[in-house]
Amino acid sequence: MPQANVRRRLDELEVRRICVIKPSALGDVVQALPLLPVLRQRFPSARISWVINHELADLIEGHPHIDELLVFRRRGTARDYLHLLHELRQREFDLVFDLQGLMRSGVMAAATRAPLRIGLETSREGAGLACHESISGTGRNVAAFQRYWRVAEVFGSVGQSPQTIVPINAADHEWSSNQLAGLSGPVLAIHPGARWITKRWPVEKFAVVANKAMRQYGFSVVILGSKNEMPVALELQKLLQGFVPWKPVLNLTGQTTLKQLSAVLSAVDIVLTNDSGPMHLAAGLGTPVLGVFTCTSSVISGPPGPKHELVATSVSCAASYKKQCPHSGRKNLCCMDELSTERVCQALVRLIEKSQLRREVA
Repeated sequence: MPQANVRRRLDELEVRRICVIKPSALGDVVQALPLLPVLRQRFPSARISWVINHELADLIEGHPHIDELLVFRRRGTARDYLHLLHELRQREFDLVFDLQGLMRSGVMAAATRAPLRIGLETSREGAGLACHESISGTGRNVAAFQRYWRVAEVFGSVGQSPQTIVPINAADHEWSSNQLAGLSGPVLAIHPGARWITKRWPVEKFAVVANKAMRQYGFSVVILGSKNEMPVALELQKLLQGFVPWKPVLNLTGQTTLKQLSAVLSAVDIVLTNDSGPMHLAAGLGTPVLGVFTCTSSVISGPPGPKHELVATSVSCAASYKKQCPHSGRKNLCCMDELSTERVCQALVRLIEKSQLRREVA
Protein backbone atom coordinates (compact mmCIF):
# COMPACT_ATOMS: atom_id res chain seq x y z
CA MET A 1 0.00 0.00 0.00
CA PRO A 2 1.22 3.56 -0.70
CA GLN A 3 1.01 4.52 2.99
CA ALA A 4 3.33 1.63 3.90
CA ASN A 5 5.73 2.82 1.19
CA VAL A 6 5.64 6.36 2.59
CA ARG A 7 6.36 5.18 6.13
CA ARG A 8 9.18 2.94 4.92
CA ARG A 9 10.76 5.78 2.97
CA LEU A 10 10.44 8.07 5.99
CA ASP A 11 12.20 5.56 8.21
CA GLU A 12 15.10 5.65 5.78
CA LEU A 13 15.19 9.45 5.52
CA GLU A 14 16.51 12.18 7.77
CA VAL A 15 13.97 14.97 7.28
CA ARG A 16 15.56 18.36 7.84
CA ARG A 17 13.76 20.48 5.25
CA ILE A 18 10.10 20.20 4.23
CA CYS A 19 8.24 22.00 1.44
CA VAL A 20 4.46 22.27 1.15
CA ILE A 21 3.36 23.28 -2.35
CA LYS A 22 -0.15 24.74 -2.11
CA PRO A 23 -0.25 28.14 -3.83
CA SER A 24 -4.05 28.53 -4.01
CA ALA A 25 -6.98 28.92 -3.71
CA LEU A 26 -7.96 30.62 -0.45
CA GLY A 27 -10.37 27.92 0.70
CA ASP A 28 -7.98 25.10 -0.18
CA VAL A 29 -5.07 26.79 1.59
CA VAL A 30 -7.20 27.19 4.73
CA GLN A 31 -8.25 23.54 4.62
CA ALA A 32 -4.62 22.44 4.24
CA LEU A 33 -3.39 24.42 7.27
CA PRO A 34 -4.21 21.66 9.83
CA LEU A 35 -1.39 19.62 8.28
CA LEU A 36 1.20 22.03 9.71
CA PRO A 37 0.88 21.23 13.46
CA VAL A 38 1.12 17.53 12.58
CA LEU A 39 4.31 18.07 10.56
CA ARG A 40 5.80 20.18 13.34
CA GLN A 41 5.05 17.50 15.91
CA ARG A 42 6.38 14.72 13.67
CA PHE A 43 9.51 16.66 12.64
CA PRO A 44 10.15 19.18 15.44
CA SER A 45 13.58 20.24 14.16
CA ALA A 46 12.74 20.46 10.45
CA ARG A 47 12.54 23.71 8.53
CA ILE A 48 9.12 24.04 6.88
CA SER A 49 8.60 26.13 3.74
CA TRP A 50 5.31 26.82 1.96
CA VAL A 51 4.90 27.79 -1.70
CA ILE A 52 2.05 30.32 -1.76
CA ASN A 53 0.43 32.61 -4.31
CA HIS A 54 1.58 36.17 -3.64
CA GLU A 55 -2.06 37.29 -3.29
CA LEU A 56 -2.53 34.87 -0.38
CA ALA A 57 0.85 35.21 1.32
CA ASP A 58 -0.50 37.69 3.87
CA LEU A 59 -2.88 35.04 5.22
CA ILE A 60 -0.17 32.68 6.51
CA GLU A 61 2.72 35.08 7.05
CA GLY A 62 3.83 34.70 10.66
CA HIS A 63 2.37 31.21 11.07
CA PRO A 64 4.14 29.57 14.04
CA HIS A 65 4.83 26.37 12.10
CA ILE A 66 6.09 27.97 8.87
CA ASP A 67 9.73 29.01 8.67
CA GLU A 68 9.67 30.40 5.14
CA LEU A 69 7.25 31.51 2.45
CA LEU A 70 8.24 30.97 -1.17
CA VAL A 71 6.07 33.29 -3.24
CA PHE A 72 4.57 32.15 -6.53
CA ARG A 73 3.28 34.80 -8.93
CA ARG A 74 0.63 33.17 -11.08
CA ARG A 75 0.59 36.08 -13.52
CA GLY A 76 4.30 36.78 -13.20
CA THR A 77 6.92 36.57 -15.89
CA ALA A 78 8.79 33.47 -17.04
CA ARG A 79 11.77 34.91 -15.20
CA ASP A 80 9.76 34.99 -11.95
CA TYR A 81 8.83 31.33 -12.36
CA LEU A 82 12.36 30.25 -13.21
CA HIS A 83 13.64 32.13 -10.17
CA LEU A 84 11.17 30.23 -7.97
CA LEU A 85 12.27 26.90 -9.48
CA HIS A 86 15.89 27.85 -8.78
CA GLU A 87 15.02 28.68 -5.17
CA LEU A 88 13.25 25.35 -4.77
CA ARG A 89 16.30 23.52 -6.07
CA GLN A 90 18.70 25.46 -3.85
CA ARG A 91 16.79 24.63 -0.62
CA GLU A 92 17.72 20.92 -0.83
CA PHE A 93 14.38 19.74 0.54
CA ASP A 94 14.13 16.22 1.93
CA LEU A 95 10.32 15.94 1.93
CA VAL A 96 7.91 17.68 -0.45
CA PHE A 97 4.10 17.71 -0.57
CA ASP A 98 2.37 18.71 -3.80
CA LEU A 99 -1.14 19.47 -2.53
CA GLN A 100 -2.06 21.46 -5.66
CA GLY A 101 -1.71 18.64 -8.16
CA LEU A 102 -1.45 20.72 -11.35
CA MET A 103 1.24 20.83 -14.01
CA ARG A 104 2.89 23.95 -12.60
CA SER A 105 3.03 22.53 -9.06
CA GLY A 106 4.33 19.23 -10.45
CA VAL A 107 7.16 21.12 -12.11
CA MET A 108 7.87 22.81 -8.76
CA ALA A 109 7.95 19.45 -6.99
CA ALA A 110 10.27 17.98 -9.61
CA ALA A 111 12.55 21.02 -9.40
CA THR A 112 13.25 20.31 -5.73
CA ARG A 113 14.75 16.90 -6.57
CA ALA A 114 13.71 15.90 -3.05
CA PRO A 115 14.22 12.21 -2.25
CA LEU A 116 10.56 11.89 -1.15
CA ARG A 117 7.79 13.76 -2.98
CA ILE A 118 4.16 13.06 -2.05
CA GLY A 119 0.97 13.96 -3.91
CA LEU A 120 -2.78 13.38 -3.86
CA GLU A 121 -4.97 11.15 -6.02
CA THR A 122 -6.62 14.30 -7.40
CA SER A 123 -3.42 15.21 -9.28
CA ARG A 124 -3.91 15.95 -12.98
CA GLU A 125 -2.09 17.47 -15.95
CA GLY A 126 0.73 15.00 -15.31
CA ALA A 127 1.57 16.42 -11.87
CA GLY A 128 1.56 12.97 -10.32
CA LEU A 129 4.59 11.98 -12.39
CA ALA A 130 6.74 14.26 -10.24
CA CYS A 131 5.78 12.43 -7.02
CA HIS A 132 7.11 9.18 -5.64
CA GLU A 133 3.92 8.33 -3.76
CA SER A 134 0.25 9.29 -3.82
CA ILE A 135 -1.76 9.10 -0.60
CA SER A 136 -4.78 6.81 -0.96
CA GLY A 137 -8.19 8.06 0.12
CA THR A 138 -7.57 11.48 -1.44
CA GLY A 139 -9.66 11.18 -4.61
CA ARG A 140 -12.26 13.62 -5.90
CA ASN A 141 -15.09 11.71 -4.23
CA VAL A 142 -13.54 12.53 -0.85
CA ALA A 143 -14.39 15.78 0.94
CA ALA A 144 -11.66 18.37 0.37
CA PHE A 145 -10.84 18.83 4.05
CA GLN A 146 -10.57 15.07 4.44
CA ARG A 147 -8.04 14.80 1.60
CA TYR A 148 -5.58 17.06 3.38
CA TRP A 149 -6.26 15.48 6.76
CA ARG A 150 -5.66 12.06 5.21
CA VAL A 151 -2.09 13.21 4.55
CA ALA A 152 -1.83 14.25 8.20
CA GLU A 153 -3.07 10.83 9.30
CA VAL A 154 -0.30 9.11 7.37
CA PHE A 155 2.17 11.23 9.34
CA GLY A 156 0.83 10.25 12.73
CA SER A 157 -2.23 12.41 13.47
CA VAL A 158 -4.53 9.50 14.33
CA GLY A 159 -6.63 10.49 17.33
CA GLN A 160 -5.79 14.19 17.00
CA SER A 161 -8.26 16.88 16.02
CA PRO A 162 -7.50 19.20 13.08
CA GLN A 163 -6.21 22.59 14.19
CA THR A 164 -6.47 25.59 11.87
CA ILE A 165 -4.11 28.38 12.88
CA VAL A 166 -4.49 31.75 11.16
CA PRO A 167 -1.89 34.20 12.53
CA ILE A 168 -3.95 37.32 13.22
CA ASN A 169 -2.03 40.03 15.04
CA ALA A 170 -3.28 42.50 17.63
CA ALA A 171 -3.40 45.38 15.14
CA ASP A 172 -5.76 43.45 12.87
CA HIS A 173 -8.02 42.53 15.78
CA GLU A 174 -8.06 46.18 16.85
CA TRP A 175 -8.91 47.30 13.31
CA SER A 176 -11.77 44.82 13.21
CA SER A 177 -13.08 45.92 16.60
CA ASN A 178 -13.05 49.56 15.52
CA GLN A 179 -14.91 48.76 12.29
CA LEU A 180 -17.59 46.71 14.03
CA ALA A 181 -17.96 49.05 17.00
CA GLY A 182 -21.00 50.82 15.50
CA LEU A 183 -23.01 47.62 15.04
CA SER A 184 -25.61 46.57 17.59
CA GLY A 185 -26.87 43.13 18.55
CA PRO A 186 -25.47 39.95 17.02
CA VAL A 187 -23.59 40.45 13.76
CA LEU A 188 -24.26 38.60 10.51
CA ALA A 189 -21.42 38.73 7.97
CA ILE A 190 -22.49 38.19 4.37
CA HIS A 191 -20.24 37.25 1.47
CA PRO A 192 -22.57 37.42 -1.56
CA GLY A 193 -19.90 36.99 -4.23
CA ALA A 194 -18.06 34.08 -5.84
CA ARG A 195 -15.69 33.70 -8.78
CA TRP A 196 -18.00 31.40 -10.74
CA ILE A 197 -21.36 32.73 -11.88
CA THR A 198 -22.80 29.29 -11.14
CA LYS A 199 -21.89 29.74 -7.45
CA ARG A 200 -23.53 33.14 -7.04
CA TRP A 201 -26.91 32.82 -5.35
CA PRO A 202 -28.95 35.93 -6.34
CA VAL A 203 -28.24 39.02 -4.28
CA GLU A 204 -31.94 39.69 -3.71
CA LYS A 205 -32.22 36.27 -2.03
CA PHE A 206 -29.35 37.12 0.29
CA ALA A 207 -31.26 40.29 1.12
CA VAL A 208 -34.41 38.34 2.03
CA VAL A 209 -32.51 36.08 4.44
CA ALA A 210 -30.67 39.04 5.96
CA ASN A 211 -33.96 40.90 6.33
CA LYS A 212 -35.30 38.04 8.47
CA ALA A 213 -32.15 38.03 10.60
CA MET A 214 -32.35 41.79 11.10
CA ARG A 215 -36.09 42.12 11.77
CA GLN A 216 -36.76 38.98 13.80
CA TYR A 217 -33.43 38.50 15.57
CA GLY A 218 -31.95 41.98 15.77
CA PHE A 219 -28.86 41.28 13.69
CA SER A 220 -26.65 43.97 12.25
CA VAL A 221 -24.95 43.17 8.95
CA VAL A 222 -21.42 43.49 7.62
CA ILE A 223 -20.83 42.79 3.92
CA LEU A 224 -17.49 41.31 2.87
CA GLY A 225 -15.72 40.53 -0.37
CA SER A 226 -12.96 41.52 -2.77
CA LYS A 227 -12.77 44.70 -4.84
CA ASN A 228 -14.14 42.78 -7.83
CA GLU A 229 -17.27 41.98 -5.81
CA MET A 230 -18.06 45.61 -5.03
CA PRO A 231 -21.04 45.89 -7.45
CA VAL A 232 -22.95 42.99 -5.85
CA ALA A 233 -22.02 44.23 -2.37
CA LEU A 234 -23.36 47.71 -3.11
CA GLU A 235 -26.58 46.22 -4.48
CA LEU A 236 -27.02 44.16 -1.31
CA GLN A 237 -26.29 47.19 0.87
CA LYS A 238 -28.90 49.24 -0.97
CA LEU A 239 -31.53 46.52 -0.63
CA LEU A 240 -30.93 46.08 3.09
CA GLN A 241 -30.98 49.79 3.80
CA GLY A 242 -34.34 49.91 2.06
CA PHE A 243 -35.72 46.86 3.91
CA VAL A 244 -34.52 47.77 7.41
CA PRO A 245 -33.39 51.42 7.38
CA TRP A 246 -33.05 51.61 11.18
CA LYS A 247 -30.41 48.84 11.37
CA PRO A 248 -26.76 49.55 10.48
CA VAL A 249 -25.22 47.88 7.43
CA LEU A 250 -21.43 48.02 7.24
CA ASN A 251 -19.88 47.40 3.82
CA LEU A 252 -16.19 46.42 4.06
CA THR A 253 -16.00 44.94 0.57
CA GLY A 254 -12.60 45.58 -0.99
CA GLN A 255 -11.30 47.26 2.16
CA THR A 256 -9.67 44.39 4.07
CA THR A 257 -6.38 42.58 3.95
CA LEU A 258 -6.66 38.83 4.41
CA LYS A 259 -5.66 39.15 8.05
CA GLN A 260 -8.22 41.92 8.60
CA LEU A 261 -10.83 39.77 6.88
CA SER A 262 -9.86 36.93 9.22
CA ALA A 263 -10.21 39.19 12.24
CA VAL A 264 -13.69 40.27 11.16
CA LEU A 265 -14.80 36.70 10.44
CA SER A 266 -13.57 35.60 13.86
CA ALA A 267 -15.50 38.42 15.58
CA VAL A 268 -18.96 38.06 13.98
CA ASP A 269 -21.66 35.63 15.12
CA ILE A 270 -22.70 33.99 11.83
CA VAL A 271 -21.41 34.06 8.25
CA LEU A 272 -23.88 33.71 5.34
CA THR A 273 -22.03 32.89 2.15
CA ASN A 274 -21.80 31.14 -1.16
CA ASP A 275 -19.27 28.31 -1.53
CA SER A 276 -16.12 30.41 -1.35
CA GLY A 277 -12.76 30.98 0.31
CA PRO A 278 -14.20 33.23 3.04
CA MET A 279 -16.62 30.41 3.90
CA HIS A 280 -13.71 28.07 4.68
CA LEU A 281 -11.79 30.83 6.43
CA ALA A 282 -14.76 31.54 8.72
CA ALA A 283 -15.24 27.85 9.47
CA GLY A 284 -11.54 27.38 10.17
CA LEU A 285 -11.70 30.27 12.64
CA GLY A 286 -14.60 28.60 14.44
CA THR A 287 -17.42 30.90 13.31
CA PRO A 288 -20.76 29.24 12.44
CA VAL A 289 -21.38 29.22 8.69
CA LEU A 290 -24.63 29.23 6.72
CA GLY A 291 -23.42 28.01 3.33
CA VAL A 292 -25.37 28.12 0.06
CA PHE A 293 -24.43 25.51 -2.56
CA THR A 294 -25.63 25.53 -6.17
CA CYS A 295 -23.14 24.04 -8.64
CA THR A 296 -20.89 22.47 -6.00
CA SER A 297 -21.47 19.76 -3.40
CA SER A 298 -21.97 20.69 0.24
CA VAL A 299 -20.59 17.23 1.14
CA ILE A 300 -17.42 17.48 -0.96
CA SER A 301 -16.77 21.21 -0.71
CA GLY A 302 -18.45 22.26 2.52
CA PRO A 303 -16.81 22.77 5.91
CA PRO A 304 -17.08 19.84 8.33
CA GLY A 305 -18.93 19.55 11.60
CA PRO A 306 -22.41 20.09 13.09
CA LYS A 307 -21.61 23.70 13.91
CA HIS A 308 -22.60 24.79 10.39
CA GLU A 309 -25.74 24.70 8.23
CA LEU A 310 -25.21 23.91 4.55
CA VAL A 311 -28.08 24.23 2.07
CA ALA A 312 -27.77 22.74 -1.42
CA THR A 313 -29.90 22.75 -4.54
CA SER A 314 -31.47 19.49 -5.73
CA VAL A 315 -31.73 20.12 -9.48
CA SER A 316 -30.50 17.36 -11.81
CA CYS A 317 -27.20 19.13 -12.53
CA ALA A 318 -26.46 19.97 -8.89
CA ALA A 319 -22.83 19.55 -7.81
CA SER A 320 -21.68 19.45 -11.44
CA TYR A 321 -18.82 21.88 -10.72
CA LYS A 322 -19.39 23.68 -14.00
CA LYS A 323 -18.27 27.30 -14.17
CA GLN A 324 -20.90 28.02 -16.82
CA CYS A 325 -24.47 26.75 -16.65
CA PRO A 326 -24.99 23.75 -19.00
CA HIS A 327 -28.58 24.88 -19.69
CA SER A 328 -29.95 27.66 -21.86
CA GLY A 329 -33.29 29.40 -22.06
CA ARG A 330 -35.68 29.03 -19.14
CA LYS A 331 -33.53 26.37 -17.48
CA ASN A 332 -30.44 28.57 -17.40
CA LEU A 333 -29.24 28.79 -13.78
CA CYS A 334 -32.38 26.95 -12.63
CA CYS A 335 -30.52 26.00 -9.46
CA MET A 336 -30.80 29.60 -8.28
CA ASP A 337 -34.60 29.49 -8.45
CA GLU A 338 -34.83 25.99 -6.96
CA LEU A 339 -32.77 26.89 -3.90
CA SER A 340 -35.43 28.95 -2.14
CA THR A 341 -35.04 31.67 0.45
CA GLU A 342 -37.46 29.69 2.62
CA ARG A 343 -35.03 26.79 2.92
CA VAL A 344 -32.11 29.08 3.69
CA CYS A 345 -34.19 31.03 6.25
CA GLN A 346 -35.08 27.74 7.96
CA ALA A 347 -31.39 26.89 8.10
CA LEU A 348 -30.69 30.34 9.54
CA VAL A 349 -33.14 29.74 12.38
CA ARG A 350 -31.56 26.35 13.12
CA LEU A 351 -28.13 27.92 13.16
CA ILE A 352 -29.23 30.73 15.47
CA GLU A 353 -30.81 28.24 17.86
CA LYS A 354 -27.84 25.90 18.07
CA SER A 355 -25.42 28.83 18.30
CA GLN A 356 -27.50 30.02 21.29
CA LEU A 357 -27.51 33.61 20.15
CA ARG A 358 -29.52 36.00 22.25
CA ARG A 359 -32.62 37.20 20.43
CA GLU A 360 -32.88 40.97 20.06
CA VAL A 361 -35.99 41.88 18.11
CA ALA A 362 -35.41 45.02 16.05
